[in-house]
Amino acid sequence: ITTMNNNDNKRKLKEEEENSEEEEWIGPRPDEATLYLINKKIKVLEHEQMYLDHLPCAEYYEKSYMHRDTVTHVVVTKTDFIITGSCDGNIKFWKKEEEGVEFVKHFRAHLGNVQHLACNTAGTRLVSISNDKSLKVFDVENFDMINMIKLEFVPNTSEWIHPLSDPQHTLAVSDAATPTIYIFDGHGTNVPLHTLHSIHTKPVTIIKYNAVFDVVVSADEVGMIEYWCGTKNDFQTPTCVNFTSKLDTDLFEFVKHKTFPRCMAISPNGLQFATLGADKKVRVFKFLTGKLTRVFDESLQHYTELQQRKQQIPNMEFGRRLALERDVEKGGALAVCNLLYDESGYFLLYATMLGVKIVNLYNNRLVRTIGKPENLRLLNLALFQGKVKKNKGALTMEMEASENPALDSAQADPTLVATAFRKNRFYLFTRRDATDTKTVDTDRDVFNEKPSKEDIIAATEQGGGQRLYESAVLHTSLGDISLKLFPKECPKTVENFCVHAKSGYYNSHLFHRIIKQFMIQTGDPLGTGVGGESIWGGEFEDEFHPSLRHDRPYTVSMANAGPNTNGSQFFITVIPT
Repeated sequence: ITTMNNNDNKRKLKEEEENSEEEEWIGPRPDEATLYLINKKIKVLEHEQMYLDHLPCAEYYEKSYMHRDTVTHVVVTKTDFIITGSCDGNIKFWKKEEEGVEFVKHFRAHLGNVQHLACNTAGTRLVSISNDKSLKVFDVENFDMINMIKLEFVPNTSEWIHPLSDPQHTLAVSDAATPTIYIFDGHGTNVPLHTLHSIHTKPVTIIKYNAVFDVVVSADEVGMIEYWCGTKNDFQTPTCVNFTSKLDTDLFEFVKHKTFPRCMAISPNGLQFATLGADKKVRVFKFLTGKLTRVFDESLQHYTELQQRKQQIPNMEFGRRLALERDVEKGGALAVCNLLYDESGYFLLYATMLGVKIVNLYNNRLVRTIGKPENLRLLNLALFQGKVKKNKGALTMEMEASENPALDSAQADPTLVATAFRKNRFYLFTRRDATDTKTVDTDRDVFNEKPSKEDIIAATEQGGGQRLYESAVLHTSLGDISLKLFPKECPKTVENFCVHAKSGYYNSHLFHRIIKQFMIQTGDPLGTGVGGESIWGGEFEDEFHPSLRHDRPYTVSMANAGPNTNGSQFFITVIPT
């Protein structure tokens, strides 16, 4: 009887399965779907909008200022200073004002490059190192150089590793050729206080100080990450962490993937640190446990797939940025890139080929992108938040508590300072959009240095100025020559001529070739007949039109060395040809 009952049960189950297969399931009922959404927990960051209001939001930069050469590093201090460094060893101090910045002082600090800039926790001391084996220490608040140390090695990176209460300003500097880390007194001599040989086995590329726990985090060129204490605890392994062996952590993540971190940032509360690897992945770790919590893929392959799934920018612009990104990788410019935490510690900022991303680490969501429409590849970032400290009198309790927009606008001006690939400028992104007509000064590129010809041309292009004209006048030593131009028939040729003329390219040129009863030729800066190039660099193609021929004298044409080899030279005929 038992066997029969089992057989009957199996037969019923089989029939029920067949009936269920015949009835196709197309999803939950509306009431089931609503119930699922109600029960699903969505992580929401409390006061998120308040945090975002203290971050820049403009897509376009508001202002840019110049160095003589490519700007590679920017630092914002707690004392409201912005310090910028360029690849020619120059360092400039700028003071953050209630709106914008003001130039303070210029130092020709190094004969070599600016390898690294670092400010201490209090924002009172700055260190710069260079491949000319020199180290300079600056008093930020008094914008003065207070110490110079001649090193016996080429430095790679540096960091202040002293707590706020420590009277000695200790400084860690790594050797670019060996795993050694040297500890100096920032106010002392070139004799190191300590020499650390055993922490790493390869040259150290990153040193970061966690001021909350008084612990230093360092990384080398093979991806090993180490924790160690400062002088107070004799450079021992810290006891504040929640692991006894690195095998219990994810700190071997870079070694496992055969890569290494290029930069690192530690959160304001000291509980997290973020890295950007050579494989272009952003990784976020918990500091006390060493566990990996977030990974963001920023590789070219990821962006190519993203563009194919959903178009982010026009395909032609995407192709241009893809090519530029490959140049960035080949040129080693990613060595100066970095990441930033905001003052709340919930948001991470880093530069990509599509602008600066602001990621909410609490709910793993991209909340804002800055600088996406700009024709720039941003690299090194620094963030100013809070209020500019003024000595014009303290605010009352009522003024602080009030919702007075006049007071708020006079105090809060969150600003992102950024460098860009192959640019001798640094850029300020604020909450004021450069396209806003309310801004008083519409010229956002400040020429605080004597501009080169390339800068003038670039400013003309970005400013949207007129590039095509229908007439021109050549002022020569023997009189003026009036020209009629044909921008509709030969737009590229006319544009090349007009932009060169406006930028002063043709000034002081000779008529280097004169053939009697034929023509006169000029436009060669060398005066030899073999120099000159177009405004785009190199040569451009020929332009012909049936209505324009050499059937009369005094015709202006491009001079070249063959088909499609036009540069800057042109000639004027004196007879019909």
